[in-house]
Amino acid sequence: MKSILIMAASILTINCANAQKMNEADVPANVKSGFSKKYPGAKVEKWEKEGANYEAEFHLNKVESSAVFDANGTFKELEQEIKSSELPKAATDYCTKTYAGYKLSEAAKITDANGKVMYEAEMSKGKEHFDVLFDDKGNFVKKSATETGEEEKD
Repeated sequence: MKSILIMAASILTINCANAQKMNEADVPANVKSGFSKKYPGAKVEKWEKEGANYEAEFHLNKVESSAVFDANGTFKELEQEIKSSELPKAATDYCTKTYAGYKLSEAAKITDANGKVMYEAEMSKGKEHFDVLFDDKGNFVKKSATETGEEEKD
């Protein structure tokens, strides 16, 4: 079960790198409905297509958030920005030791539909950046491919 969750999180992370912006009019009605039921009153700022899934970027309780839904409108995961200091100590220690010279530029808490929590640390140096995924205890799970160039600003 643990390996399935890790694989699912890895796939979602990889899909994030391949996300395509969408107009709200192109998002299926059942996806928009699924979002509205899960987050009543929340306003989507941007939709993206991630493989077969749809990601809605919005603010939840004044926190930058994104929720992923499948094509049927079924909730998959919520990613919320957190302070770097909110990452588990094991995760920050790992980043400091393993990626010396890189800055921990952003952090996120990812909660899947079953309530399983993972953490993501975005590491950057100049125009290079990549994400590092950790489990709920701060144990290393996966590093994304290093990208170069300007990051997309929300």
